[in-house]
Amino acid sequence: MAARIERLVTSGTFSLDGGTWEVDNNVWLVGDDHEVIVVDAAHDADAIVGAVGGRILRAIVCTHAHNDHIDAAPALADRTGAPVWLHPDDLPLWKQTHPERAPDAELADGQVLSVAGVELTVLHTPGHAPGAVCLYAPALGALFSGDTLFAGGPGATGRSYSDFPTIVESIRERLLTLPGATAVHTGHGETTTVGAEAPHLQEWIARGH
Repeated sequence: MAARIERLVTSGTFSLDGGTWEVDNNVWLVGDDHEVIVVDAAHDADAIVGAVGGRILRAIVCTHAHNDHIDAAPALADRTGAPVWLHPDDLPLWKQTHPERAPDAELADGQVLSVAGVELTVLHTPGHAPGAVCLYAPALGALFSGDTLFAGGPGATGRSYSDFPTIVESIRERLLTLPGATAVHTGHGETTTVGAEAPHLQEWIARGH
């Protein structure tokens, strides 16, 4: 069975710098009928367990450690035995949500994760968060961008641990160099493509946020 991409939308809250907002998050599952990985265990461990079904969960990959992307990760790990992977630069953010429970493994730029015969390369793309990463799966023509790149521009950089020039550089150097047809599966909202976003880089810089 060929590998495929599945999307689950979960709802909850995002909290940082003293504010809290209602959000819907995309939880991405990549795999086949036998095994999967989960990209961003957001809000609802029960729903994610249901989406995994009887398959082996190989890894829980965190694109970054804002609470809305990791709040269900420890519970999902406890129920499935899957390790939680996070870039170490995001540990300060992780500890705000899970002070008693560390991630199980560290993501590194250039690292390759494999599931269902598909390779996903870790791209360190700081800016929205210091340890933000994207996952690029060329065999699927897909990028999992977390909150680094959305349909319509970069992720937010107005709060702690974020930086606008850094996210623009990450997108320019790491993401817009990918094939234009690459589907960009985002942390919130709808999927876009590299080709659809690339022409707007200068507009984003001019807006400055």
